[in-house]
Amino acid sequence: MTEPSLLLLIPAYNEEARIEAMLREYGRYFQDHYHGSFQLVVVLNGCRDNTRGVVERVAKDFPQINLLDFPDPIGKGGALIEGLKLPSRADVVGYVDADGASPPRAFHDLVRRIGEADCVIGSRWLPGAVLHQAQPWMRRFTSRCFHAIVELLFWLHVKDTQCPCKAMRRAAVEKILSSLRIADLAFDVNLLVAIKRAGFSVLEVPTEWTDKAGSKVTSSLFRNSFVMFLSVVRVWLVNRPWLYRCLRPLGLGPLESWIYKKLRAPKPRPGPTSAKSPES
Repeated sequence: MTEPSLLLLIPAYNEEARIEAMLREYGRYFQDHYHGSFQLVVVLNGCRDNTRGVVERVAKDFPQINLLDFPDPIGKGGALIEGLKLPSRADVVGYVDADGASPPRAFHDLVRRIGEADCVIGSRWLPGAVLHQAQPWMRRFTSRCFHAIVELLFWLHVKDTQCPCKAMRRAAVEKILSSLRIADLAFDVNLLVAIKRAGFSVLEVPTEWTDKAGSKVTSSLFRNSFVMFLSVVRVWLVNRPWLYRCLRPLGLGPLESWIYKKLRAPKPRPGPTSAKSPES
C-alpha cells in the first residue's frame, strides 16, 4: 500500500561527529521500508564544524537527502521554522533530532498513525515507551518541572511536549506557520499550542528512545531551561493580545531582546517569509 509523501526535517548544530550514522540509518530504513516518496532535509544552524561536508558525503549515497545551510546560528526552533517554510507537496511533515535518539522505525510509526490525528507525537513518558538509555536524573527533573509549567499555562494534556519526534499533516503546518515564532528549544510548545488553537487534533503515543552522549541541552541545562521558561511565558502572552498590547508600551520588546541576547539565546522570530529551496 502506498504511504503519504513525506518531508522529514533534521535540525543540526555542530553535529559532524554524530549525524552521519543517523542519516545513513534513516536513509537505508526509508529506502527499504517506506512505500511512498520521501525527502530528508538537514537544516544547518550556524555550524562551525564540518557538518555540511558530512551531510554532502552521505547525500551522494542517498539522493533523498538534501540540506539547507544558514551560516549564522538561528536556534533549533529557528531551523525548524525555516524547514517548515520550504515549498513542498509532501502530505506529511515531521522532524527528529540529528543525534539518532529516535530510531527511524519510531518515526515511521508516527507517520503510520497520522490518519488518527492531524499531529502525532512521540512520548517518552507514556506507558509502553521503550527507553534504551534514559536521560540523566537532573535532565528528567527539569523536564518534569517544565512540563508542570506548560500544563499550568496551556492545559495541553501532553505528557512530553519536548520529544523531538513529531509528524503532522501538511495542511496543519500551512495553517499555523504564521504563529510559529519561538526559535529556541521551547519551539515544540509553540507548535503544539498553535496546532490546538487552530482546531487540529494531537495524538501522543509511546515511542522508542535512546539518550545520546554529547547533548547540548544537558551541557547548558539551567541556561536552556530558563530560556525555555521565558519563551513559554511569551507564547502565553502572545495568545492574550490585549495583555501583550498593554505590556508593549512598558518596553517589553526591547527588554525581550536584551534578555535573549544576554542569555545567548535566539530571540523570537518575526512572521515567516518563503524559505529558499534545499540544496542537493
